Amino acid sequence: MDYKNTAKQLFEQVGGQANIRSATHCMTRLRLVLKDESKVDDEQVKKVPGVMGVMKKGGQYQIIMGNDVANYYKELVKLGNFGSAAAEEEDGEKGNLFERFVDVISSCMSPLIPAMLGGGMIKVLLIVLPLIGILSADSQTYAVLSFFGDAPFYFMPIMLAYTAAQKFKVTPMLAVTIAGIMLHPNFTALVADGNPLNVFGLPITLASYGSSVIPILIMVWLMKFIEGAFNKVIPAVMKSFTQPLLVILVSGVIALVVVGPLGTFAGSGLSAAIIWVQGKAGWLALGLMAAFMPLIVMTGMHWAFAPIFLIASPATPDILILPAMLAANIGQGAAALAVSMKAKDKNLKQVALASGISALLAGVTEPALYGVTLKYKRPLYAAMISGGICGVYMGFTGLESYAFAVPSVVSLPQFIGENSGNIINACIVAAASFILTFVLTWVFGFEEDAPIEEAILEVQTGSSDPKKVFAPVKGEVIPLEQVNDSAFSKKMMGEGIAIIPSDDTIRAPFDGTVTAIFPTKHAIGLTSDAGLELLIHVGIDTVELGGKHFEALVSADDRIKVGQPLLKVDFAAVKAAGYDIVTPIVVTNSDQFIDVVAKDEMKTANYDEAVLYVV
Repeated sequence: MDYKNTAKQLFEQVGGQANIRSATHCMTRLRLVLKDESKVDDEQVKKVPGVMGVMKKGGQYQIIMGNDVANYYKELVKLGNFGSAAAEEEDGEKGNLFERFVDVISSCMSPLIPAMLGGGMIKVLLIVLPLIGILSADSQTYAVLSFFGDAPFYFMPIMLAYTAAQKFKVTPMLAVTIAGIMLHPNFTALVADGNPLNVFGLPITLASYGSSVIPILIMVWLMKFIEGAFNKVIPAVMKSFTQPLLVILVSGVIALVVVGPLGTFAGSGLSAAIIWVQGKAGWLALGLMAAFMPLIVMTGMHWAFAPIFLIASPATPDILILPAMLAANIGQGAAALAVSMKAKDKNLKQVALASGISALLAGVTEPALYGVTLKYKRPLYAAMISGGICGVYMGFTGLESYAFAVPSVVSLPQFIGENSGNIINACIVAAASFILTFVLTWVFGFEEDAPIEEAILEVQTGSSDPKKVFAPVKGEVIPLEQVNDSAFSKKMMGEGIAIIPSDDTIRAPFDGTVTAIFPTKHAIGLTSDAGLELLIHVGIDTVELGGKHFEALVSADDRIKVGQPLLKVDFAAVKAAGYDIVTPIVVTNSDQFIDVVAKDEMKTANYDEAVLYVV
């Protein structure tokens, strides 16, 4: 495939550099945000080699390319200087304030998922390898791999600064610089010393921003206005050096004095509120903590409880944070695994599976939270409901953690103490959280991007209701181009697919009418209720059999229902007579539809499976 030529043609067809605001891609589609979609001729785009269809959704111009989309994207970005990643969603669908807030976080976090997954799996290895005796926890290798695993999480604000800059149209390196200020080793050391800090006489709150999310997102959003203000007032002759200077100074001060401490103040308030509730009704405090733990982690406010959980020991057990995190972490893992099992998209399956393992075995929930549950919302709600229920149970049973470790399946021994019932309750909570979250996620479901064959359905009209053609016969599915008859292989009669039958019954692929049965019974014409005209041609050159080995079960003009038997064919006898039994299924009025698409990567067909989608 000539990726370079296709990318060049697409670049020209969508209006080139002048019309492309941003570009990115998912597993099957190029996702462009265009300045003016009306300048693009969709039909011309569809004629470009490699293009399978076009969609317009949520402010994006999506070009369906299939599994090779990454190669087309690499060539496309060489042709122009335009944004990518999170910026694509700037003009996306609007929702309520919470939905928009979640969408901003999700879109900015999505590019970080590979790094978080990698770091999370390293943490899993650091738990498992010492347990099986392959790696010593006291070795230098263990120490080095520890910061390998920590790096993607600790430096998350820096990575987020870049993706958020794309989203909010801020100069990326200036945003990264502000994140660097918040994580600078010297600042971290001053915070650790605990002495009061100020800048220009303004007090700086002593807070750690490693692994935080919300502070840097708020800061980069503010930088959009800071940059814009300086851009308007600074003369052009001084702008190249004066604007970066002022942006860094003003943004850095605001980050440390105003924005950064917001999480700390909120966390302190939350900590005080939860501890107060715990004193009045411990079961309610644990229920609330376990339910809202994902959101608390997202904001970084869980560090406000550090004085409580970091000193957990048999003498001073933690009865609040670590128990709540057990239910929450297991819930995140269960939700991710449920998504992995239920999702249609292969990439989502893989990401959700790895995220679930990371949460369950290492207690690292960021990949599951940002890559799966928060993105699709309903799995997050399932985990929160489950967490709340399990939290109430923990409150009544008085579950305690006797050591500090990030709660997970592997770290359950942290709940072993003199009271033998404690570890039993911990196991009950882990099991209940997993089962309840998994079931709720499965029942609630989630809305994922449609697979490529169904994504075509929204081309032009935005229709999401497919005209499906179900398999008229069981067997091996092959492209029409492989049929040994040029009338079919060159698609002279229309688009479609072919099946090598493994069953002797030809069934109705949709509800409709029998329009014609050839006297030799080797072919049947059907019309669906939606106006689809279909030819099922049983075998190649089987007209020469004169109807031998064929039995018609319906007549012309009969009404048919999907799955109804239409023909009986003795395929063994047809093969024995020397004929090819491959059966083309062709939409003979293909030109009346936008597109006819075969189901992606289908190898075999059963009667209850759609083999063609027609728009």
